[in-house]
Amino acid sequence: MNEDELAAKLLTLARRDLRAAEVLCDQPEVGDGIVGFHAQQAAEKILKAWLTFLRIAYPRTHDLSLLLYKLEEAGAEVANLWELLELNPFAVQFRYDIFDDEPLDHGVTLEQVAALLNRVEGLLADSMSPEVEDEGTPTPG
Repeated sequence: MNEDELAAKLLTLARRDLRAAEVLCDQPEVGDGIVGFHAQQAAEKILKAWLTFLRIAYPRTHDLSLLLYKLEEAGAEVANLWELLELNPFAVQFRYDIFDDEPLDHGVTLEQVAALLNRVEGLLADSMSPEVEDEGTPTPG
């Protein structure tokens, strides 16, 4: 599997996690930990897909800050993504069910992750679409 295929696969998996978070956030018996876990997993996979697309190696981690720093070092615009770090605790704490923090704003969180998904899907789609010649530019030949 090449890098573009791996990036696409990661985005498919991220889309599933995001969908799970969206479905579960409306269930009163489901806590913030479960929704936050799926949102964090989606964000993590999206950032890894972006790094893969850019051909940048990344550590085996659940820490979104490490992934964002890698993107920032590569010159990617990540200024509006640092709020996603609020999801970091959900990668680990959810597994141990020890949440006493502020409640998770499901709507805002899922919008942020969905916007990131759309952004990275767009980057991948743009790279895979054949270049269209400008109608005003004569074709050599």
